[in-house]
Amino acid sequence: MIEPKPAVQPQQSNGTANATGKKRRFGGTEAQIRAALKFYKVLAYLTGAMLLLLCAELIARYAFGQYLFAGGTNATTGQPFGLGFADAEPHGVIGGVNLSVAVLIVHGWMYVVYLISNFRLWALMRWSFLKLILLALGGVVPFLSFFVEKKFHAEVEAELAANPQAPQRY
Repeated sequence: MIEPKPAVQPQQSNGTANATGKKRRFGGTEAQIRAALKFYKVLAYLTGAMLLLLCAELIARYAFGQYLFAGGTNATTGQPFGLGFADAEPHGVIGGVNLSVAVLIVHGWMYVVYLISNFRLWALMRWSFLKLILLALGGVVPFLSFFVEKKFHAEVEAELAANPQAPQRY
């Protein structure tokens, strides 16, 4: 007589199972994950640095009433103005480039690209939604992007090392 076999064959453990017994699968290959990790790392540092510059600019603006200008003419003396801080009200520089506004715009757009890098890494690693929120907070809380990047970089490296077969998709 033929012995009936179960419909689902038990899976052989080949090192890709985590502590709960479930196989770990990533959303891409190891090369894709490493590229996303590098993209995230670069943007985490750039966004963190721009956020610190933005905080310094906001302190100068709201605590001291100063804007960062490049070029133009000093409104009170009529002398050429190089690079530095000038009064916000009344206008201290005429015809110069307001670098304070440039810092705001550059940080804003850099944060958008940072969010894209967060989403890409999050999707490839198949993490929980809470981790995406934590990654996104790195671009709005001063110094947090540096700490979050270090933590998640180590976590990605550890997961890739612990699950060598998981990213092989093609």
